[in-house]
Amino acid sequence: MAVCSYFGLSSRKKVSLLPKLCTDSPTRPGLVGMARSTPLGKYAESIGHVGGASPGLSGISMDKSVEFSYEELAKATNDFSNSKKIGQGGFGTVYYGMLRGEKAAIKKMDMQASKEFLAELNVLTHVHHLNLVHLIGYCVEGFLFLVYEFVENGNLNEHLHGSDWEPLPWTTRVQIALDSARGLEYIHEHTVPVYIHRDIKSANILIDRNFHGKVADFGLTKLTEVGNSSLQTRLVGTFGYMPPEYAQYGDISPMVDVYAFGVVTFELISAKEAVVKANGCIAESRGLVDLFEDVLNQIDPKDDLANLVDPKLGKDYPLDSVLKMAQLAKACTQENPQLRPSMRSIVVALTTLSSSSDDWDVGSFYENQALVNLVTGR
Repeated sequence: MAVCSYFGLSSRKKVSLLPKLCTDSPTRPGLVGMARSTPLGKYAESIGHVGGASPGLSGISMDKSVEFSYEELAKATNDFSNSKKIGQGGFGTVYYGMLRGEKAAIKKMDMQASKEFLAELNVLTHVHHLNLVHLIGYCVEGFLFLVYEFVENGNLNEHLHGSDWEPLPWTTRVQIALDSARGLEYIHEHTVPVYIHRDIKSANILIDRNFHGKVADFGLTKLTEVGNSSLQTRLVGTFGYMPPEYAQYGDISPMVDVYAFGVVTFELISAKEAVVKANGCIAESRGLVDLFEDVLNQIDPKDDLANLVDPKLGKDYPLDSVLKMAQLAKACTQENPQLRPSMRSIVVALTTLSSSSDDWDVGSFYENQALVNLVTGR
């Protein structure tokens, strides 16, 4: 990739994409405190409203992110060397870099990904939570760059489906599920407007040094006004994680994320892909949701459920805990979105499970009696 020669010509022009950057709020020490707080300029009308916002929500108020120069990011990544590459997504490549003595993850995106770039800025400059990846800053010079905190232990997909990591213990898997649920609960229920991630999957859950989970990659996030429970949109996301109402009709609500979270929970149990290929054959592929549903619909599913548990765990897991996780995931992946629990209910359920308590009073978590019966197997 001829990055150096490209930037050596005339491509390092700053592109005006956003409204004026607010600089009156305090910045945290370290990278943020030392970076330049420079406005990006006027929001380009050609980009449209970020994340599908209503006309009343046009533009972005940037209050906690800062601007870096291209030269600084290039130096930190050895001119975006392949040796510094740590990830590849649909909208950009992620590099590891040392910025002013601190570790950072730097996502490099083409200008064509401006909507995704702005969507991430919009969410991560307004939403701050322990279980959401932290945005440090950005750069708009020839390419679009987002600078995040560096999360040491890769992503959940690598741990479950790769061979470079030790198997995650069962208690760690429950904790990662709880961490991810807390992050999603925050954007679903504690922000105005409500944010819908739309691309929850194991690859978008990062694992930190203490093996806690952080939800990442907000490039496809939609935002909606409180009270607007569902809206229609173009289909984006990842096959295997999409609920029926979204895949068929484009209907989107927070329940889209709940369904995808259920698929991730099945992944945590089984270490199988969201779409399971029989003998490596695409024609014989089957959704992980269907695979678990066949087992969980049995009167006594424990024996067959044990056969679905990640073999890397051996027998080092409590089957009752696995069953409860699987039942919760089944509730999340109900075909009818109205039967799925809210992320708040999921957090309560997983908090109880992670406390190693034998009590699992599903009736206290859910208001919908049909859902209570479903999870308890009545």
